[in-house]
Amino acid sequence: MNNREKLKRFLSLFSSSSKVLVVINADPDAIASAMAVKRLLWRKVNEVSIAHFNKISRPDNLAMIEYTEPGLIALDEIDKQDFNRFVVVDSQPDHNERFAEFNYDAIIDHHPLTCEDATYVDIRPDYGACSTIMTQYLKSKKIKPSPRLAAALMLGIKTDTSDFTRQAGLKDIKAFQYLYQFADNNIVTKVERTALTQEDLEFVGHAIKQRKVINNRVFFHAGNITKPDELVVVADFFLTLARINWSVISGVYEKKLIIIIRNDGLRKGAGNTAKEAFSMYGSAGGHKTMARAELGLKLIRKQIKAVNKKALGDWIISVIEKTAGKKIA
Repeated sequence: MNNREKLKRFLSLFSSSSKVLVVINADPDAIASAMAVKRLLWRKVNEVSIAHFNKISRPDNLAMIEYTEPGLIALDEIDKQDFNRFVVVDSQPDHNERFAEFNYDAIIDHHPLTCEDATYVDIRPDYGACSTIMTQYLKSKKIKPSPRLAAALMLGIKTDTSDFTRQAGLKDIKAFQYLYQFADNNIVTKVERTALTQEDLEFVGHAIKQRKVINNRVFFHAGNITKPDELVVVADFFLTLARINWSVISGVYEKKLIIIIRNDGLRKGAGNTAKEAFSMYGSAGGHKTMARAELGLKLIRKQIKAVNKKALGDWIISVIEKTAGKKIA
């Protein structure tokens, strides 16, 4: 089925009386993809709202929201009864318990298939970004994206492919080239230059001092944290170190253990490792070079008895060393 046929099926889900809620775990790719859904349904439905459940704290993500104005609403402020159609983009319903609060009419994603419980499903794990899929939808409908939307989609593609160095394919590159002619590149530049706050820098410095390097893998467990996005910043940073093949960064946020995994793509996949190591304790998975786990402390406590900072840090190292494969220098 080509993009035009897929889009036709997607649009057939909606009518002029549809009140649509797009649910996302907000990051650049998810935000841009949700904005594209909103544009595709413009003048076709009664209403489209975009709701996120995660705390947004990374300065580049906040800058993207400021400059592209996607109109995000916190999920906790949403009344489910106000909507009759539900869409998830850049995720699947089993990726987080907050997604499971809804029955979806459509799932559009680029992560490996884990859940296809919806009337319409378009999951393409060979794509580097969901924004690439949405760009193809816009092209199929012959919709010229606004400068803000094009910039948002470009940022979605650049972020999820790490500037085309991971999980990127020819389709992602072509989508980016197509968007470039319409985008406000000042937005792209401003967002990309907004990388760290002073607070983030302190967190990175703390991680540098307390990091553990074992078999070319760097580990850091932060204990209790207030900004989960800081784990991502550190995980990406540590993978730039010479002779580091894996970066495994973790912290406890709102009674959940969050683990961010990055690797160089030359060995066992990060997503498969995360799933094998941690899926019995919560949600875990991702791509070959990047993965995330969000685990319940109660389940972990049953396994290791104590869940203090040292115990959790040691447990993560032990589990990763068992599942990540042999050291490759």
